[in-house]
Amino acid sequence: MTKTSLGVALVTGASTGIGHATATTLQNAGFRVFGTSRRAAAERSDGVTMLSCDVTDGASVAKLVDEVLAKAGRIDLLVNNAGIGLFGGAEESSIAQAQALFDVNVFGVLRVTNAVLPAMRRQGKGRIVNLSSAQGFIPAPYFALYASTKHAVEGYSESLDHELRPFGIRVVLVEPAYTRTSFEENLVRPDQLLDIYGSARAGMAVAVRKAMEKGDSPEVVAKTVLAAATDRVPKRRYAAGKLARQVSLLRRFVPASAFDKSLRKQLGLPA
Repeated sequence: MTKTSLGVALVTGASTGIGHATATTLQNAGFRVFGTSRRAAAERSDGVTMLSCDVTDGASVAKLVDEVLAKAGRIDLLVNNAGIGLFGGAEESSIAQAQALFDVNVFGVLRVTNAVLPAMRRQGKGRIVNLSSAQGFIPAPYFALYASTKHAVEGYSESLDHELRPFGIRVVLVEPAYTRTSFEENLVRPDQLLDIYGSARAGMAVAVRKAMEKGDSPEVVAKTVLAAATDRVPKRRYAAGKLARQVSLLRRFVPASAFDKSLRKQLGLPA
């Protein structure tokens, strides 16, 4: 099997964490991989070609897709991974801060997807893998705005998949739980902190830190992305890791009141 036998993949947010591991995994599996970062990234030794792109800038996204097509002639797989996190009470963020979060996590996905779709339609085939989260289908106290972006990506992806099937294009979701990356260190903090939430927010920060320490490696998520990218008959959603699979099953089959009680207990929130 040659390195180009699986086609051309484009992975956004590929400089660190899940995106970096995904680009490497896809490259090793046989894709020709282009990765993106907001700033110019150092050349990688694993064969992944890094390009700069700001997913909040339509011109930057258009330039990226044109460059990949000029170099490779096609795009068979798009992995929308670029995103940012926001930790704090929902009331503690201004509307402007919430809009900035959505501009990356939701509208960034839309911009890159819309830029890639014409090429995929011309090819008559393509696969789009959108990185969601377990917080895309469960409540997420003190991550309410971040969870809202992932819920939006879930609804968009599932609906878009139905629209694109006639063109040979499928859209699927990968849903990690806690993953050992720099996500926690890079979390955006609220721009209008309120003392009333201080104690609960601090307790949640401790709970999140402990959960991250026990989280999956980025490679676990990357392997799930590879499965989502290559399954002949793709599933709608792919839970990435043991905890994500457990949470997905609990959300589907446990009564809402019991799930709610368990969630609050796990997070140390008062009943």
